[in-house]
Amino acid sequence: MEHKAYMELQELIMGKLDLSRQMNEDEIKELIDKYITQEGKKRHLEVAVREQIRREIFHSVRQLGILQELIENPSITEIMVNGTQGIFIEQSGRLEKLAICFDSKEKLKNVIWQITAGCNRVVNEASPIVDARLPDGARVNVVLDPVAINGPILTIRRFPPNPITMDQLLDTGCLSTECKGELEKMVQAGCNILVSGGTGSGKTTFLNVLSQFIPQTQRVITIEDSAELQIRNIPNIVSLETRNANVEGCKEITIRDLIKASLRMRPDRLIVGEVRGKEAVDMLQSINVGHSAMTTVHANSARDVVSRLETMVLMGMEMPLSAIRKQIVSGFDLIVHLGRLRDGSRHVLEVVEPVRLWAEEVKMQTIYRFEENGIFENGKVQGNLKKVGEIQNVEKLKRAGI
Repeated sequence: MEHKAYMELQELIMGKLDLSRQMNEDEIKELIDKYITQEGKKRHLEVAVREQIRREIFHSVRQLGILQELIENPSITEIMVNGTQGIFIEQSGRLEKLAICFDSKEKLKNVIWQITAGCNRVVNEASPIVDARLPDGARVNVVLDPVAINGPILTIRRFPPNPITMDQLLDTGCLSTECKGELEKMVQAGCNILVSGGTGSGKTTFLNVLSQFIPQTQRVITIEDSAELQIRNIPNIVSLETRNANVEGCKEITIRDLIKASLRMRPDRLIVGEVRGKEAVDMLQSINVGHSAMTTVHANSARDVVSRLETMVLMGMEMPLSAIRKQIVSGFDLIVHLGRLRDGSRHVLEVVEPVRLWAEEVKMQTIYRFEENGIFENGKVQGNLKKVGEIQNVEKLKRAGI
């Protein structure tokens, strides 16, 4: 059977399977056999070909094809599929191109359709860009052609099955024991903490670790674009996730909508996975009226956080810069900036406290700063997170009895 006819038959059968609902293995095999039998009446199919089609379609439906082995490998943190041109992975902080790849766009699209079928995300020509997640919590981004010129692009960011603990971060040298102790006190006292950093610097992971210090008696509400946080120590937790609009008429539910809704749920603590747009307005307003919150933002440095927040607030409403800066100073108690070093390792690079507004500028005091000592051991950058200042605003710590 020639390749073109084989691929047409595979695509036909995949199209007839209802991937939008859960089906057990026997049901899937029965449907596949039914359609193969129907096609066998129209064209000659050898027994070996029938078995191959049956096996490959079942594998595509129940698993993720050639990606399954990569996803099951706990040491791989990121999988990047650039159409049929190649597959890259991130392992131990380093990028590597694999020898395997999808031999057709159809097979890659089958995997993409399977991933998006089990969640409230739709990807097609009308909506070629989508964010979704796998059952194990891995984050998925899809960009279909023709928006993606070199074919369907699939990016999967994996998270460990068990949340990373603060002790593990200490073992990897991400931060110091002294800094860990101060952060623990700040979280327990209900301080508002913002975690900043670049892409892949570990912001979500660090936010998840900080949440382990939240008292178990509190009511916590998490708000995310795509649920990634793994908070397991809080019994009274509500997890909210955004929703995209679709052709069926479902209205878009944004981070702003969820923040506004969460304030009516009597939260003791809000955790917003990432602030990246107009929701910065609602975030700043909530922490300035007594709510405790933690969130993340993309920024090149701790001091760049101010300009990033200013830009995002202005996207949502007109407000004088001086008013925005006053809300930043009075709202956030601490900014923790993360980054990746030359060896791929992730570190806390700086911990700063917004102290006051001086000459209409936000003045920040550095509490901790990472300093390299210039010594490389086994290809690893060596350095220490040194304490260079003391936290000035300790009112919340005193009120909490800490």
